[in-house]
Amino acid sequence: MKGSKERSLLAALDVGTSKICCLIAEKREEELTVLGVGLSPARGLRKGVVINIEEAGEGIRQARQEAEAQAYEEIREVITGIAGSHIQSRESPGVIALKEGEVRPEDVERVLEAARAVTLSEDRIILHVLPQEYSVDRQSGILHPVGMSGVRLEARALLVEASASAVQNLLKCVNWAGLEVSAVVLQALASAEAVLTPEEKELGVALIDFGGGTTDIAVFAEGSLRYTASVPVGGDLLTTDLTVGLKAPRAAAERIKETHGVCLPELVENDETLEVPSLGQKPPRRISRRILAEILEPRVQELLEILNTNLEHSGLKGRLSAGVVITGGSALLAGLPEFAEQIFELPVRIGYPVRLSGLGEEVNHPRLSTAVGLLLYADRYLNVSSEKTSSQGLMAKFKKILGLGG
Repeated sequence: MKGSKERSLLAALDVGTSKICCLIAEKREEELTVLGVGLSPARGLRKGVVINIEEAGEGIRQARQEAEAQAYEEIREVITGIAGSHIQSRESPGVIALKEGEVRPEDVERVLEAARAVTLSEDRIILHVLPQEYSVDRQSGILHPVGMSGVRLEARALLVEASASAVQNLLKCVNWAGLEVSAVVLQALASAEAVLTPEEKELGVALIDFGGGTTDIAVFAEGSLRYTASVPVGGDLLTTDLTVGLKAPRAAAERIKETHGVCLPELVENDETLEVPSLGQKPPRRISRRILAEILEPRVQELLEILNTNLEHSGLKGRLSAGVVITGGSALLAGLPEFAEQIFELPVRIGYPVRLSGLGEEVNHPRLSTAVGLLLYADRYLNVSSEKTSSQGLMAKFKKILGLGG
C-alpha cells in the first residue's frame, strides 16, 4: 500500500482471542521500520473464531486508530492471520508435462495449481499451497526446479485448508472497521517468519504459538512447513483456573499470571508471597507464590501432553534436530521451557520476534510474534508496490484466490 507521498507502507492485523494488534511499518532501504503500534482487548472471538462481528470489528477499529495516530498515517488495507481448530493440512501431488523441454517459472505455478485441484466440501477453502519438493522425470528431492531439463514435472505440496465461513466472518470484521484485506495467512506460518531461523527450519523444528484461545503447532523440516495443527486450549484457560483457584477477579488473575505466574513449584522459594485482590468488598490477601504453581502445573502439563501427542501423530518428532520454539502471549510463563523439555524430551527455547527498527522495542515480545511475522510475510511474499490501489480490486482478487467468488 502507498502513503500520501508514495511511501511504501505495510499494515498487519493480528486478530486474536484475547488481544488485537495493528502494526504499521514503512519499507526504507530494504529495511522495515515500525511507525505505529495499536493494541486493544479482543471481544467477539472464541477459540480464534469470530462469534460477534460488531464486537470484533470495534476492537479492530480501536487498534487501527491507535496505530494510525502513532504513525501519523492512514491505512486502507491490511494483511491478517487466522487460526483455530478448523485449520487442517494435507499433502497433495501435482503432475504436468513440460512443453518447452525445461522447467520455467510458469511451469512451477502450473504444477502447484495441479496440486491445489482437490475436492473440497462447500465450507472449505485452501489458504496456502506450500511446495515440499519437486521431481523432474522422476528425479526427486529437487527444491528449485526452474531451468532443469525434462518432460515431466511433479510436485508434492502441503495444502493448508480453512473454514470458508470463518474466513468470511474475519473479512467482515475487518470491513466493519473500515479496512480491506490483501491476504489471509495462517498465523503459525506468520509467527514462524518472525521467530524461526532458516537453519532451524532446515534442521527440523516445531513452533508452538501459545495464544489466548488456541495453541497452534507448525512443524518445519528441510526448509518447508510439513505439518500444522491447532489445540483449542490457550492462556485464557490458565487465567480461568487462577480466577477460580484464587477466588479473585478475572482481570487481577490475568495480571497475576503475567507478572508472577509459574508452572513448576520447584522454581519458587518458600518465602515468596504476593497480594491477591478478593471478590466483592473483601480486603486483599497475601498468599504463597507456590499456590500459583500448584494451580497452573496440572493445566500446563495437560496442554504439553496434548501437544506432544500431536507431534508424535505428525510422524516428524524424530526429525526435530533444532527442537521446539515456544512463542505467543503465554510463552513467558516462568518454568514453561523447563517443563516443555521434560514432556517433549527435546531442547526448548522461547521465540522472540526479530528486531525491527523504529518502534521495534515495543514489538519485541512473544505476544506480538504473529503481528511482526505478518509484516515480514507481506514484505517477503506479497508484491505490495504493484497491488491495485482500488480496494474493490484487492478484495475481488483475494476472494478469487480463496474461491469465494467475486
